[in-house]
Amino acid sequence: MIKLFVGLGNPGPEYESTRHNAGFWWLDEVARELKTPLLMDKNYYGLVGRTAVNGQTVWLLKPQTFMNLCGKSVAALARFYKIQPQEILVAHDELDIVPGEAKLKLGGSHAGHNGLRDIHAQLGTDDYWRLRLGVGHPGVKSEVIHWVLKKPSLDHRIAIDQSIDRALKALPHFLAGDMDKATMLVHTSKPPRPKPPRPDTPPQ
Repeated sequence: MIKLFVGLGNPGPEYESTRHNAGFWWLDEVARELKTPLLMDKNYYGLVGRTAVNGQTVWLLKPQTFMNLCGKSVAALARFYKIQPQEILVAHDELDIVPGEAKLKLGGSHAGHNGLRDIHAQLGTDDYWRLRLGVGHPGVKSEVIHWVLKKPSLDHRIAIDQSIDRALKALPHFLAGDMDKATMLVHTSKPPRPKPPRPDTPPQ
């Protein structure tokens, strides 16, 4: 089962609504669902929540380091409470997935994501779960940093919020350790594609 849920983002009001904070948005919803307040804990460099589900302690974490140092926060809590990498789920923004879709993945490359890069380094492994929340790609590599640190358009924000809501439905499976069911739920819960508008007049 997942014992530590991590949401990635940057602290501070200026970053609150930016694409890079999609992981924070998801973790806030998990905290609401589990009725678990998040409080600053300097030992773990982040906002931490603790609850129990079926007699098992579950931790929620929003690192308050900046993104490129968030591994320090994740590793500090995981090591102290002897949480194995496979028991950690990290929710983060994903450029290679369109807004409105999410993917679940165990292990693999950090693909240039600075938060995952630091978690890889601090845990000494890539063998943890990721919830990849699609935020789309600007189309040009040089624009990526500017893109993730900007607010999404209203349409994109609505789509991202919908993918967060759907991924939240997998929470009972994460907590039960049924990652196959969780994966199926996250991957098959795609938004319906909008139908093209009908022309008012028939084409000539």
